[in-house]
Order: sequence, then structure tokens, then C-alpha cells
Amino acid sequence: MLTFLHSADWQIGKPYARVQDADKRARLRQARIEAIGRIGGQVAATQARFLLVAGDLFDSPTPSSSDVTAVCQAIGKLSIPVLVIPGNHDHGAPGSVWHTPFFQQEQQRRAPNLQVLLERQPLELDEALVLPCPLLRRSDSEDPTSWVLQLSWGDWPPRKPRILLAHGSVHGFAATDLDADDDNPSSANNLLQLNEALLREIDYVALGDWHGLKSIHPKIWYSGTPEPDRFPRSNDYQGGQVLAVTVQRGASPHVEPLPTAALDWQQRRVELRSAADLDRLESQLEPLLHGEPGQQLLLLEQSGSLSLGAHQRYQQLLERLEAQLLRLKQRGAIEQRPDTDELAQLIGRADAPLLARVASELQAELNTATEERSLLERALAELHSCLGDTPCA
Repeated sequence: MLTFLHSADWQIGKPYARVQDADKRARLRQARIEAIGRIGGQVAATQARFLLVAGDLFDSPTPSSSDVTAVCQAIGKLSIPVLVIPGNHDHGAPGSVWHTPFFQQEQQRRAPNLQVLLERQPLELDEALVLPCPLLRRSDSEDPTSWVLQLSWGDWPPRKPRILLAHGSVHGFAATDLDADDDNPSSANNLLQLNEALLREIDYVALGDWHGLKSIHPKIWYSGTPEPDRFPRSNDYQGGQVLAVTVQRGASPHVEPLPTAALDWQQRRVELRSAADLDRLESQLEPLLHGEPGQQLLLLEQSGSLSLGAHQRYQQLLERLEAQLLRLKQRGAIEQRPDTDELAQLIGRADAPLLARVASELQAELNTATEERSLLERALAELHSCLGDTPCA
């Protein structure tokens, strides 16, 4: 019986370009580096003998020197060997990070327990036979696992577990397509043909590319990324773990997901039609607003419309959320529609006759408009914003 840890898709150096605040981008990047230590925190409890990283340790084939140093320092603190293959983001082509003198020097200096597997050939360990399938370019037209089919299995110890380490999409499960969104564009689709003939000879397949936890077959697992980098696409999408895998030759593996995430990615769907709806939403978000700042990210899928005054309250709520969260991502919109009292207040503004006349004309157009209603409502909202201590006209 052998236990090891399976991880993938660390994507150290991910830029989080859609997050506007530079300090928040830095916090998100730092959380990914800190996840390495949280993976290491699972070693003692599982008695894992080594850690496999199934591609995309870095987000780019040319990461910054500071990211290289931080990663090597963090890996060097782990108490077990760490075996890594390049993925599509950090492929192993000439000129990529793995071939640079700086990485090699930092690896030797800070992480002697790190071994980057750049060749498609068996690696025999004391406890297992590892079959690495590194990506040597971003998009590989050939199946990077095909070389394994040419092996003469009789040449290898019959009792050692055989572990395939690869990065890409399994036939029938296009990980890159399913995992893409507007923050994470679809990447190259490196298709892996893992048929039953191969699986009869292999005891576990450790995969990377899909950023959520996924079992394709009792022997084939995506570990997902140890620190999530996107909002869940479905209710069963699970990120933020490392897999503790126990294997033995010729038996089904036992796989246990262990938590490693620090940040909390939430999503909420809201439909607002009245001030009462807004009251309920504020009440529901109150625990989040009083939590530790900078630990949560929220995707707000919004629809509906509010009166001008209620919409102003909603904007104030969004401002509080922006300050509290590492990121507030919004989909959809809450429209502004003046209610009867707000229209009467605008039209009856005796101290601002120009404002009142424009409001009256806009209301008349709104009553008959079939198109451009949202534009007219926005214009009324702008007029309403002028109602304050200083008249607009």
C-alpha cells in the first residue's frame, strides 16, 4: 500500500487582470503560493510519500523571477519529494522556465526535493513506477500519453503501483471547454486517449487541466486547483483541495479529497422588484459584510428593477461590498424605474422649473415609448440625482 498526494493547476503568477485593485490582485496571487504550504500541512496526517503535480505549476512558461523564487522556497519546505510535469500554461518547450539557469539554480538552492519531469519515460521510485506525460508545447497535436502504450510491462517490477501523470482533456470530457469563462478563456485542448487496455496496466491516472475535482473513472482523477481561481460553474463544482491517493498494484485506488483553500468564492442570484426585496438582500448579506475583509469573492447575478431611491440604496450596498470583498463580479443589471411619488416630485419641482419641464416631457415620452425605455428611465434617474441641497436649474 502506497499513499501519495495528487495536485495540479497551481498557476502561480495568475494575473487576475479583471480585478481592478492592485492590492487585491496581489492578495489573490499570494493565496496561490500559500496553498503550497497548506498542501504540505496534509503530509503528516496522510503519511504521503511524495507529491505529484499534474501540470500548470506556473500560469506562464515565463513566470517572473520573484514567483520562481517564492515557489521554490515553498516547495523546499515540504517534507516529501515533489514531482512536476509541465502543462499547457507552463509547457516544456525550449526557452520555457524549466530550462532557464535562474530556475535551475533556485531549484538546487531552495528546493532540492523538486524534480521536473521533462521526458516521456518511466521514472522508477522505491515505492512506485511513475509514467510522466509532460506537455512540450502549449497545444500538442499528438496524445502525450501514447508512448506508454509502447512499454513492455514485463520489464518493470510486477508489484510496484503504476501511476500515470498527465495534463489535458480525456476523450468524452473536454475539460478546457467546460472550464472556460469570461475570466478564464478556453486553453489548448490536449486530448488524452485513456482506453481500457491502458487502464488494465495502470493503477492510477493523476490529471491536471480541469480546475474542479472530477473522477472520470475509478482510476482517473482530476485533483482541481488547490486554491480556486473562478466562481463555480455548477452546484457540484468543487475546487480547493489536494487528493490523498492510496494505491497498490492491481487494486482500485482509494482517493480522499483534503481541503487546502483559504479564500471563499460565493455566488448569489438576486431578483429585486421592491424596497422590501432590497431589505431582504441586505439582511442576507449582513454576515458577509461583517466578516473578515479580503477573504471572500462574490458573483452577483442580478435582475429586476427598483425605484430611484431604492436603486441609490442598492448602489450604496454594492459600494460596501466592493470595499469588503476581494472581488465583486456582477452579471446582469438592476434597472432604475421612478415610482409615482418620485415622478410627482420631479414634475412638481417649483424651485427648478427647467428640471420639472424636462421631467414632464420625459414622462410623456415614457408613457408612449415601446423602445428606448431604459434610456428614458436613466435620464429620469439623472434628474432625480439632482434633487438635493443644490437645485439643478
